[in-house]
Amino acid sequence: MTDKSPDGDRIAKVLARAGVASRRGAEAMIGEGRVAVNGNVITSPALNVTASDRITVDGKPLAAPERPRLWRFHKPPGLVTTTSDEQGRRTVFDILPDTLPRVMSIGRLDLNSEGLLLFTNDGGLKRKLELPSTGWTRKYRVRVNGTPEDATLEPLRKGLTIAGERFQPMQVTLDRQQGANAWLTLGLREGKNREIRRAMEEIGLKVNRLIRVSYGPFQLGDLKPGGIEEVPARILRDQLGLDKPVGTATKAVKPRPGKGRSGPQTPRRR
Repeated sequence: MTDKSPDGDRIAKVLARAGVASRRGAEAMIGEGRVAVNGNVITSPALNVTASDRITVDGKPLAAPERPRLWRFHKPPGLVTTTSDEQGRRTVFDILPDTLPRVMSIGRLDLNSEGLLLFTNDGGLKRKLELPSTGWTRKYRVRVNGTPEDATLEPLRKGLTIAGERFQPMQVTLDRQQGANAWLTLGLREGKNREIRRAMEEIGLKVNRLIRVSYGPFQLGDLKPGGIEEVPARILRDQLGLDKPVGTATKAVKPRPGKGRSGPQTPRRR
């Protein structure tokens, strides 16, 4: 005889879906006694709830979950891809428009990298797009110092092992030489920490500019640095098989240069 799984979803997952906080943040709110189910304050996230349960946060009824949404953002260099930074550096969340709901980044770009960064309001969609099993290629324009020949890049195509860590084969093309630098186009299907920079150093090249131009079917396009634009719901449906109600995409939002906030930041929420 098998045990029957409890009905519904974990309370933290439901809160995250409704845009209250990330799942981890929701668990913290529960631990602080800020969440009640059917009039009873709960202090443990080990609870499944269904649509028939009445959930309140800080005494207010939980809003219905938003449909999954996705935004393309052109990350400028010099920003970290975290909600806050121990060293006080500016984050990508500092320059996102206040009109966005609470959003999470999909993957990361390091401090000095630039280009396409995706944001979503849905934790499930974030996990889906970050899974290596999706097999989506991330493409980059990479400028390196040096005069590499095509044969120089062959180890990248075969895959490298650096300090005991295996890097999967990359797609790499030598585009052109420009003075003391060369431009490459590179594609990979995983996103290990500083993977491209470390791989280039291993073959004797130093990256001095790194721009992500696509993430699977989503392109950087003509977005200006700091600009953000929502992916139309029909594109999400076509590319990801999402069958949620189709909404209307927002227009591109202009960057807000120089506008930031001091102290730790949390993701945007309504």
